[in-house]
Amino acid sequence: MESPATETELFAFLDKQQITHKTHRHSPVFTVKEAQTVRAGMPGGHSKNLFVRDKKKNHALIVATEERKINLKCLADQIEMGRLSFASPDRLMTHLGVTPCAVSPFSLLNTLRQPGPDGPAIQVILDEGLLVHQLVYFHPLHNAATTAISPEGLIKFTRACGFEPFILPL
Repeated sequence: MESPATETELFAFLDKQQITHKTHRHSPVFTVKEAQTVRAGMPGGHSKNLFVRDKKKNHALIVATEERKINLKCLADQIEMGRLSFASPDRLMTHLGVTPCAVSPFSLLNTLRQPGPDGPAIQVILDEGLLVHQLVYFHPLHNAATTAISPEGLIKFTRACGFEPFILPL
């Protein structure tokens, strides 16, 4: 993969897709609990984002409401993958161009830099419970800011990166 995309490149891509966005700066956060302490003035859906794989090296990016308990065994059956485990930091960087505390759907922008006609095979799973909010929030390729977009903007972004998201009740 080429060098990962920057926040500036992400915002330019969002602008090109005509996806409205607003970014809130804060100190770096490493857990959902820490993120909860820096989000004054950010009403809407906040997420946790998991990058998982099965033994056949199939990958999935799971974007769920932060309070959602994810049963990986049940989810594997639901999305027709083998037993799921969390992808390593090396796989995160290779496939999504981010570190563990910066995983978000915006990471899909980095898949456009992958060699080959199709880029990496990643299923994108969106929690339908997240999409009921007027705004949804994600890290913009690093964990020292949070960017708001509409659920429609999230779906449009995902498709512009070449992925058809699966919207599921997690």
